[in-house]
Amino acid sequence: MASFVLPHIHDSPDGAWGPPQNLPSPSSIPYAPYSKSDKLGRFADWNNTTSTGMTSTYPDGAPRGPGGGRKEVFGSGTGAFAYFHVEDESSFSVVDNNTRGQAGQRGRGGAGGARGRGGGRGGNTGMRQGNQAGQSGRGGGQQRGGGQRRGWRDFDKNARAREASVVISPAWNMLEEVEFHRLSKLRLQVDDPEDVGSYGRLYAYDKNYDRITTKTEKPLQLVDRLKYNVTTSDDPVISNLAQQGAATVYTTDAILSVLMTAPRSAYPWDIVITRTANGLFLDKRDGGAFDSITVNENAADPPAPGEGINSLGRLSLEATFINTNFASQTVLESAPALDMQNPNPFIGGEDENEPVASCAYKYRVYDLGITEEEDVRLCVRTEADAYAPQTKGLVTIRALNEFDTRAPGAGGAPDWRTKLDSQRGAVVATEMKNNSCKLAKWVVQSILAGSEALKLGYVSRANPRDNTRHVVLSAVSVRPTDFAAQLGVALPNGWGIVRSVIDMCMKHPEGKYVLVKDPNKPVIRLYNVPMSTFTAEDDMVEDLPDVAEEE
Repeated sequence: MASFVLPHIHDSPDGAWGPPQNLPSPSSIPYAPYSKSDKLGRFADWNNTTSTGMTSTYPDGAPRGPGGGRKEVFGSGTGAFAYFHVEDESSFSVVDNNTRGQAGQRGRGGAGGARGRGGGRGGNTGMRQGNQAGQSGRGGGQQRGGGQRRGWRDFDKNARAREASVVISPAWNMLEEVEFHRLSKLRLQVDDPEDVGSYGRLYAYDKNYDRITTKTEKPLQLVDRLKYNVTTSDDPVISNLAQQGAATVYTTDAILSVLMTAPRSAYPWDIVITRTANGLFLDKRDGGAFDSITVNENAADPPAPGEGINSLGRLSLEATFINTNFASQTVLESAPALDMQNPNPFIGGEDENEPVASCAYKYRVYDLGITEEEDVRLCVRTEADAYAPQTKGLVTIRALNEFDTRAPGAGGAPDWRTKLDSQRGAVVATEMKNNSCKLAKWVVQSILAGSEALKLGYVSRANPRDNTRHVVLSAVSVRPTDFAAQLGVALPNGWGIVRSVIDMCMKHPEGKYVLVKDPNKPVIRLYNVPMSTFTAEDDMVEDLPDVAEEE
C-alpha cells in the first residue's frame, strides 16, 4: 500500500499574508481566464467523470468537450474551474416574485382576553379591551408606495412552526402516539342516547333573520348575557351523576366534538384526562383552545400570528365575540320561554340577578360497548341555543364571519356583499374548505344535542379595517344530518376515535394524563403528568368526584 506524504508548506519569512514571492508556479493546472461575472465553482470534485455530464481533461491538462474533442478554453465561465449542474440540486425551485399584491392594510393591534368567570363565563368586554389595548400599534404590513409583493417568501409559509397549546414539561412521560391516518380508519356504530336530565331556559328563534339579505343587513348588537362554559369536573350535575354511577366516561360536547373531528384539525389543542378507579373525566383548561373559535383553520394560507386586526389571535377573539352576540341577538326574549326540567345549574352567588343567555343543557348517556358484556358508557353535556316556535324543537345557532377578503389569510373567500345573494354556493364551498374543522365540530355538537336545525349566520365587518362593528348579512337553516353528509362528517368514525382514546386511557393506572395534538404534525400524543399539573393555574379537578364502584 502506497504511503501518503504530506506536501511541503511554504512559509513567508517576513510574516506577510499569503504565499512567498518566490513560490514556483504550478505546471499541471491549465490556464483559464477569470471574470468578475463568473460564479463560484467547486474547489474539488472527486467524481469528475464523463458519465456525469461534466467535463474532463486530456492528460496534458486541456479540457475535453462533451463529444470527446478538445474544448476551446477562452471566455468567462468556461475554464476548468467552471461549475456544472448535477443531480444534487434537483429539488431546488424558484419562487416568482414579479407580481405585485394589494396595498397593505392599516389596523390597530393588541390583544384582549374574553371575559370569563370561574371556568367559563363568556362575555363581550374582551373585544373592547383588546382594541383599546392595541391602539398604539399598527398591523397589516403597511408599505410606502402602496404595494406589497405577492409571493414574497411564499415558500416559507407552509414551514411556519406553530406553538403548542400547552408547554410540554420534561417531567411528562409520553405513553402513546397516534397518527391521524390511523384515526380516519376507525368505525363504531352507536345507538341513540338516553337522556338523564335537562336544565336551563330557551327562547324562541327569531325567524325574521332567515329573511335578511345583503341589501337589508342588520347591525350586530352588543347583547350582554351570561353564557357559561364550565369544564367537566366543575359541573355539579356531572358530579351527582358520577356519584350515582350513571356512566364511566364524562365530558362535554365541546371536548367530544374535538375528538370526533380530530383528523380535520390543524391548530393545536389539548385535553386533560383524569383516570379514576373506574372512569374517566375529560376536561379543558381554562383559557385554552376550547374557549375560542378558530378562523380559516384549514385554509391553504391561514392567518398568521401577530398584533394586527387580521392576525390569528385577534381573529379568533373576534369570531368568539360574534358568535356570543349573534346567538343572543337572534332569539325573542319577549316570546314565552321554554323551561327545561331543572333550572340552570350554574347560576348562583353574584350571578343570580344578572341576565342569562338562552341556553339548555341536556345530559345524555351513550353506550359505546362493542359487546353486551362490555360496560362503556359515556355521559356528555350538550347545549342548545333556542327552540323553533312551531315545533318546539331544539336549535343550535352559530355564525361564520368575514374580515377582509384582500388580507392575508382570507383563503380566497369571495366578497359576501356581492356574492352571497347571487352565488351562495361559491361562498358556502369556500367556507367548507377554509373552515372544515370548525363546521364539522358545530355539526357534531348539534347532532349530540338532538337539535332539529342548525342556524348559520353570515356576519361581516361594517368596515374591513374596523373589527368592532359588524353587520348580519344573512342567516340560513340546515338540517344537521344533511349538512354532515355535505361536509363528509361520518359519526361512526368519530365514535370510533372516542372509543379508541377511551381504551388507550383505561389501560393505564389511575392518575392524570394530557392528550395533546401536535402543533405542526397530524399526530396526537398521550402524556402521563403529575397530579399537581394545572391545579395552581385553574384549580381544575381539585375535588374530583369519585365514580361509583360497580357491584
